[in-house]
This record gives sequence, structure tokens and C-alpha cells, in this order.
Amino acid sequence: MNVRNCRKCGRIFNYVAGPPICPNCKKEMEDKFQEVKKYVSEHPGVNIHVVAEECEVEVSQIQQWVREERLEFATDSDIGIQCEKCGAMIRSGRFCEKCKNDMARGFNSAIGADKKPAAPVQKKPEKENPRMRFLNN
Repeated sequence: MNVRNCRKCGRIFNYVAGPPICPNCKKEMEDKFQEVKKYVSEHPGVNIHVVAEECEVEVSQIQQWVREERLEFATDSDIGIQCEKCGAMIRSGRFCEKCKNDMARGFNSAIGADKKPAAPVQKKPEKENPRMRFLNN
């Protein structure tokens, strides 16, 4: 059993996976997310700072939701977040499409996915009398 203190409220809880926050704080955070999502859908093109102020949420929390691809900036928006690799402006996530593709190619070459598949392995011919064999002690 893995017991931790909640990062938000300090209560002790049984940690399973994910961010180290207790179930109560997780529920509160999800409720805040739904509130922010509703506010953004009702006020398209609103500034991230206005959303944070109106919904009483930290700007950093909204940016985290954007990085997790739970929220994204509108296509016609002047603002965005930076790609963590090259610094290009993106609408959501951590990396731009170019960097995602570069990393995917790198991973594929590292595991050998870009090589031709090996020739199929020849099966051994089956025996005429395939019975179970026991060893005598």
C-alpha cells in the first residue's frame, strides 16, 4: 500500500497512480475543469487570464489542461502555448506536429520498425507419432 499526503490539501490518502492528490481534490479539480470548459464554450475567444479570474482557477492549471489536450485554443486565436521542443506556437498538447513526427521517426528507427521484416521462420516438420514422453527417474 502506498500512502501519501495530498499535494493540495495535505490529507493522507492511498495513492494508486497519477498526480498525488486525494480523491476529494481530484473531484473538485474535475468540477473546476467542467466549469472552465462550459465558460469557454459560452464565451468563445476569451483570454486565458479572464477565464482564470472568472472561474477562480490558476492560469497554470488552465495551461496544464491545454498541455494535456483537454482544452485547446481556437484556430483564429492569437495566443497559444509553445512547443516544448522547438518553441513554435501550438493550440494544445506539448509538441507541434513537426516535432511529433520527428520523434515518431526517431522511435521507429530506434526499434527497427523502418527495416524490412525478417523472413518467416520455417516450422519443424511434425513427427509421425506425436505423443507425450515421460522421463524415468
